[in-house]
Amino acid sequence: MLEQLPIEEFQQRRAALLRQLPKGSVAIVAAASEKTRSNDTEYPFRQNSDFFYLTGFNEPDALLLLANDAEQPVQLFCHDKDPQVEVWHGLRLGVENAVEQLGVDVAYSLDDIDSHLPELLNGSERVLILRGEEDQPELQLSYWLHSVREKARQGYQAPPIVEDLAPYLHNMRRSKSAGEQRMMRRAADISVAAFKRAMQFAKPGRYEFQVAAELHHAFAMEGAHQPAYGTICAGGANACVLHYTDNKDRLQDGDLLLIDAGGEYQGYAADITRTFPVNGRFTEPQRQLYQWVLDAQLAAIEVLRPGATLQQATDAAAKVLNRGLTQLGILDGDEQQNYEQKRWRKYFIHGLGHWLGLDVHDRGDYRNNGSNVKLAAGMVLTVEPGLYIPADAEVEEQWRDIGIRIEDDILITANGHENLTAALPKTVEDIEAWLAQGQN
Repeated sequence: MLEQLPIEEFQQRRAALLRQLPKGSVAIVAAASEKTRSNDTEYPFRQNSDFFYLTGFNEPDALLLLANDAEQPVQLFCHDKDPQVEVWHGLRLGVENAVEQLGVDVAYSLDDIDSHLPELLNGSERVLILRGEEDQPELQLSYWLHSVREKARQGYQAPPIVEDLAPYLHNMRRSKSAGEQRMMRRAADISVAAFKRAMQFAKPGRYEFQVAAELHHAFAMEGAHQPAYGTICAGGANACVLHYTDNKDRLQDGDLLLIDAGGEYQGYAADITRTFPVNGRFTEPQRQLYQWVLDAQLAAIEVLRPGATLQQATDAAAKVLNRGLTQLGILDGDEQQNYEQKRWRKYFIHGLGHWLGLDVHDRGDYRNNGSNVKLAAGMVLTVEPGLYIPADAEVEEQWRDIGIRIEDDILITANGHENLTAALPKTVEDIEAWLAQGQN
């Protein structure tokens, strides 16, 4: 049975957000709407992460209101039950069940929203909304505020301040509760098992999309109903395209395959990358480049503990990659000068990592008041150094058309860190042994 977070956790999150907001605030957070795929069919529904974080409610079009001066601070608008709709599209929770099952103070039908919102906004000091975000009702808010102003002669007063809710909410999401950590461990375990299967499945002559299908099957069989993002299965030179998702080419003997994928379990993402030889054995140039990327990742992970910063980990990885590129002759000149001039950036062309959670690139600031955010227990981030040497690079031919990235999911703990995806082979020896086991 799939594990779920208790309603008490969502209640605690809402209460924590309400405490942060200035007195007299009304915060509005909207659910996602269904998205048309073609004509009259939709994509599989995926809830807005902010709305899900505060409610755990997985139906479209709903609206959450948090009003810290109201008698009923937590109010929900949702679709009412409708047997004629439900027989086609599935059961709805309905207004009458929302209070008990979601732990909100009061629930209303979405049909009542235009009459109710102006009353709630009347006399408030400010209204907060996720500005510029998909699915959020910024245009509707203008209408609701106008409705309040139209009643000025009756003593109504619209909130004078409209503020972005993101700084309050998104930095809350950066720190994961014990329950969230359980979800993320499960997402990681499912994804590790899927990767092991896919690595042994991949062989010369098979297609990238077939490898992706193995991953997706393994995700779904263990309760991760969908990938957390677009799966990357990039063979050979395709690995030099960072977000390659065509997954259409045949795997070639002698090439590396870069897989960047993760399952989504109960809304929470895993995000893993492994790069390995399709035929089971690294060539010598592949092995040398791979080892430098692995050494860079290990150096970066070693830095991660409370009080450290992502930038410090990036610096540790960059120094190792720069040393490797210089020693291999891919960068000429002096190692120290290459590092200071950031010449390694030519081949390490992205950031070291990102927050991970309900979004694969999860919310939360990386800098605060001009300084790098310090890591704290409960934060989860990826560490994913890489080297990408395209066909037109001015280097020896043996290095061209090679893209390598290694990525793990790291939980910051009170005393250091925990690698949630450590069970997936990543040393040269362990990868070759695992691939050989699959061939046998």
